Amino acid sequence: MADEDAGAQNQAGEGASAQEQAVADAHEEAERLSTAAPVLGKPGPPIGRRSPFVIGFWGALGVGVAYELGRLLQAASGVLVLVAVALFLAIGLEPAVAWLGRTRMPRALAVPLVALLIIGVLGGFLALALPPLIAQVGQFVDQLPVYISQMRDHSTTLGHLDARYHIEERVRQALSGVDSSAMAGEVVSAGRVVLSTTFSIFTVLVLTVYLMFDLPRIRRLLYRLTPASRRARVILIGDEISGKVGHYVLGNLVTSLIAGVGTTVWLLIFHVPYPIVLGIMVALFDLIPIIGSTIAGIIVSLIALTVSLPVAIATAVFYIAYRLLEDYLIVPRVIGRAVSVPAVATILAVLIGGAAGGLLGALVAIPVAAAIDIILRETVFPRLDRA
Repeated sequence: MADEDAGAQNQAGEGASAQEQAVADAHEEAERLSTAAPVLGKPGPPIGRRSPFVIGFWGALGVGVAYELGRLLQAASGVLVLVAVALFLAIGLEPAVAWLGRTRMPRALAVPLVALLIIGVLGGFLALALPPLIAQVGQFVDQLPVYISQMRDHSTTLGHLDARYHIEERVRQALSGVDSSAMAGEVVSAGRVVLSTTFSIFTVLVLTVYLMFDLPRIRRLLYRLTPASRRARVILIGDEISGKVGHYVLGNLVTSLIAGVGTTVWLLIFHVPYPIVLGIMVALFDLIPIIGSTIAGIIVSLIALTVSLPVAIATAVFYIAYRLLEDYLIVPRVIGRAVSVPAVATILAVLIGGAAGGLLGALVAIPVAAAIDIILRETVFPRLDRA
């Protein structure tokens, strides 16, 4: 028994001495390494760029940055749309500012003059349109009992319409199913929409004026972001594109003027009330591609009902014919010629832009088509011809 205890102690002592010897050897190795360079030992091989850890880390970081950037753009999409519209208007009004500059007028005076001209046109339209519209609404309210009695008399025009489409019955059903609280909510929602639209219009006007002031500086900043070896060519192409945008705005104004004058003449011939106000309204609505002239035509046709049903039908036919004439002749010839884009490309650009980006997409579709045409002619086609 004593011999066994002695053997165990000898083994324990040998194990402890072995551990001490290992630690001692490690200390000797550390002292030897401490005298060599580098002090903390020879570094291992660096982690390669193709290491799974490095690829996974940078991949995850890129996904996170892209996600946050997408969230930021989505949150600021409304503001970015307003900025895009203001920039588009500022570039479109730049030819007018440049023309005043060629008369030796400083830019600090040319920009406010153009802005005041635009505000004057809008203010003049409101001054002409609002009083007749308010008076017309009042007349409609006063004549509402007369219209209801005419609907019940089937010998009148409104009576024929009511007999065929049951207008009075449908209006009563719609009004009977309306809850007062829901109607109040709709009124509040409509008020919010009006306030939001007014704020957006005011924001766009203010941004447009500021961008018109700083447009040369913004242009120089964008040009400096390009390599010096290609900067001169980028300046030429960029100036050509901005000129196309300005010509597009001018062409759009011409087509709107044609729509307004044609509407005024038509309404004067058939004695429809408020022809000048409605002509100005059609001219402003026609600035909106695709849907503007259609909405204006519907409104004018409904107002023409106050004269007679045949006049209203004739007015609707007039606007259908004018819409076809505008889409397939006036717009391709005037705007397409101003931006040097083929007629087919002009129509396709408006259709694709409206489907992809709504109102803003349709508004900028033709200038974008002109910019693509310039880039193809100046850069892509020459390279393909040399290939």
